[in-house]
Amino acid sequence: MLNRVAVLSDIHGVLPALDAVLAEPEVSAADRIVLTGDITAGPQPTQVLDRLASLGDRVVWISGNADRELVEYRSGRRDSIPDPIAPWAAEQLRRDHIDLLDRLPQSISLPVRGLGKVLFCHATPRNDEEVVLVDSRLDRWLEVLSGVDTDIRAVVCGHTHMPFVRLVDGLLVINPGSIGMPYGRAGAHWALLGPGIELRSTTFDIEAAVLQVTQDSSYPEIAEWADYFLHARASDADALEGFAPRDGRSHAP
Repeated sequence: MLNRVAVLSDIHGVLPALDAVLAEPEVSAADRIVLTGDITAGPQPTQVLDRLASLGDRVVWISGNADRELVEYRSGRRDSIPDPIAPWAAEQLRRDHIDLLDRLPQSISLPVRGLGKVLFCHATPRNDEEVVLVDSRLDRWLEVLSGVDTDIRAVVCGHTHMPFVRLVDGLLVINPGSIGMPYGRAGAHWALLGPGIELRSTTFDIEAAVLQVTQDSSYPEIAEWADYFLHARASDADALEGFAPRDGRSHAP
């Protein structure tokens, strides 16, 4: 049984945001650091992977759709990725990075004190790019969670870059938000589990981070990328409007 688990999701290759969270005392002291996917598709992909790998067995890795897409792109299984920065990020990765990402599971369960058995995944337990939101219909939530084992007491997912906690037919669902590409408010968002649930936000010097990322990354559009995402210029309303059609609500009666 793990006493404390820090959940870091959607880092998207932003090293200063990751470093700010890793410096948090609760993260340093956590029994495990669980990464719920979309780790490296961003401006500093190799630096982020090397930093996380240096932490050893304390880190539990889970693949996200963006991680899968980078592997597929580099292995010739796809010739494009919708996210403009992703093909560039894929080309930066070493062979050992590709092998690491290719081995990652889509989900994992861990026992956490106070919460019971917790299932960690990227988007939903059954798919790495499905969309469910804090205000998705209950029948949509029941659909995407229908295959979850009965002994699971909580599900942790990422993918939509906005933190929330909600109850679905007795099952707790937690989204820690995003470390590197937050929507709605700036900062690096993560969660601390055990014995309760804490949605945390780590503040750091955004302007210094923008400068660091811009100087460190060779992505051609890096100045615009860093300014937009590190300042969280997409509001939560913008994100919810953009994601909403993908959670099935447009087909609701």
